[in-house]
Amino acid sequence: MMDLYNEKNVTIMTHPLIQHKISLLRDKNTGTNEFRKLVEEIAMLEGFVALGDLPLEDVEVETPIETCMTPMISGRKLAIVPILRAGLGMVSGVTALVPTAKIGHIGMYRNEETFEPMEYYCKLPRPIDERTIVVVDPMLATGGSAIDAINQIKKHGGKTIKFMCIIAAPEGLVKVHEEHPDVQIYVGHLDRELNANAYICPGLGDAGDRIFGTK
Repeated sequence: MMDLYNEKNVTIMTHPLIQHKISLLRDKNTGTNEFRKLVEEIAMLEGFVALGDLPLEDVEVETPIETCMTPMISGRKLAIVPILRAGLGMVSGVTALVPTAKIGHIGMYRNEETFEPMEYYCKLPRPIDERTIVVVDPMLATGGSAIDAINQIKKHGGKTIKFMCIIAAPEGLVKVHEEHPDVQIYVGHLDRELNANAYICPGLGDAGDRIFGTK
């Protein structure tokens, strides 16, 4: 398997705050409210890194002292696209950094027999081709949902795409990187492997159930 830590366009986080918060997420005794807040906080910390290359342009601003030219984000800015439903838990963390971001949605569910993603919804902000697009999903397991979501965005004209997750299995990360080498991938923690049921180990359980308090 490729050395994922040294692959171009793959960033695996090492920040102590992210690692600490992910450890709290893993704890089966962490309740819904705390879990939801942790997902939001981790998304904000990862987003700070992932959005470090947004383009800037100088604009004229009048300070209390004088008028100056100062940098602001340029262009059509940002589109955040959560993969439903667990990806919704990461949206508020990114919008805390960029409140003007537009939000799209891609809906998928996992076929429990084949483990393949099944799409049922896709709505993206327009014009999608002029935006930096951040696809968010807490879990990157087999990679099927991420690959399909990115395929859909490209089909609709999306060009500058980033994918951000909290934990990933090596198998899924390799598949997404090989299928979409042009997409920048940001991972909070790279876990050990997938088990026979395609769940990430050691993982944190079903992120959607733990965010929304369902089973």
